Amino acid sequence: MTDPIAPLKSPAGRQAGVRTTLDHPVRVGIADDHESVRLGIKAACENAGYDVIFAAATVRALVDGIAGRAVDVIVLDLSLGDGSRVTDNVHNAQSTGASVLVHSIADRVALVREALAAGAAGVIPKSSPTTTVMAAVASVARGDVLNNLEWATAIDADRDFAKAQLGRRERDVLHLYASGLPLKMVAMQLGIAHSTAREYLDRIRVKYVEVGRPAPTKVDLLRRAVEDGILPGLDQDGGDGRG
Repeated sequence: MTDPIAPLKSPAGRQAGVRTTLDHPVRVGIADDHESVRLGIKAACENAGYDVIFAAATVRALVDGIAGRAVDVIVLDLSLGDGSRVTDNVHNAQSTGASVLVHSIADRVALVREALAAGAAGVIPKSSPTTTVMAAVASVARGDVLNNLEWATAIDADRDFAKAQLGRRERDVLHLYASGLPLKMVAMQLGIAHSTAREYLDRIRVKYVEVGRPAPTKVDLLRRAVEDGILPGLDQDGGDGRG
């Protein structure tokens, strides 16, 4: 069986995230209001050789505890006991400079959708084996977009999900660029000027903003391309998760 959290890769095999390697142990923050879960994730991270910077019951306490220290990934529970909103928690966690990995009960699809819309890098169920969770932490730390069945299910179940209405050439540009090619190479492959490719890319970003799904970074564009079926995702059997 294919690894259910394998990161998406470009056609050339290069990972399409913002970082491909780390020159230090993965630095982790943990926000979960169940002490046993917090301690369990902390112990698993330490056993994996990761550096746990801080763990807390709320995102507010976590951000205060991190206090400017560098963090690569924050493992975030969706439903914290302080009444905080999912979107606020994701944004506050991202304010530390970390990517956000949602660690959730799999049946909370609406909250998973909200977290992904807020910019979470992926979701891993609390029922997953520890080794799978640790692999997800490492993938997100490298900047990979984590794509798995939970993510696809959350998207497919969203009746309010609006695709951007992209033209054929815009889809071509997005496909190549989100796959990992530099914009200059995208232009060369399509036989258009670099400035024209840039105009298409700007237009694509505007269209995603118009449907409430902004994509300011290349990783965001990769996520949008998978969501809209422009690029395939991998399901837990290794097939095309968007069918």
